[in-house]
Amino acid sequence: MATFNIKINNESRQVDVDPDTPMLWVLRDSVGLVGTKYGCGIGQCGACTIHVNGTAVRSCSTPISAVEGKSITTIEGLSADASHPLQEAWREHDVPQCGYCQAGQIMNAASLLANNSSPSDTEIDQAMQGNLCRCATYTRIKAAIKTAAKNS
Repeated sequence: MATFNIKINNESRQVDVDPDTPMLWVLRDSVGLVGTKYGCGIGQCGACTIHVNGTAVRSCSTPISAVEGKSITTIEGLSADASHPLQEAWREHDVPQCGYCQAGQIMNAASLLANNSSPSDTEIDQAMQGNLCRCATYTRIKAAIKTAAKNS
């Protein structure tokens, strides 16, 4: 065990965990933020996407030792009242069905829009290709991202 000082959603936290503990489990089990979901455990599905210093990363394959001293944002930190343009666009386009992948989808899309405020269809497809949706709402996801880009 080791003590790590991390900043999550602009709040300083201290956790005592093994240095190899994936951030997914730190967030869910040690900190109590359960919006980030477990999907595959190998960084392939995107359900566990968070931001580390503004960059989308897979929390299931990112150990806490790799993020100490960095700023972490989870779906809970994107907006305190679900008013982020992506969250509003998600509702407008009725994106979620089962909802399981949505936090990861939104976090990945937020990273895209932070770096490209007006992405093309191809750029959206490329940026989102690593996020899987079991319900296949990809068309709605793309439409929501385009709407959020216009409203940001």
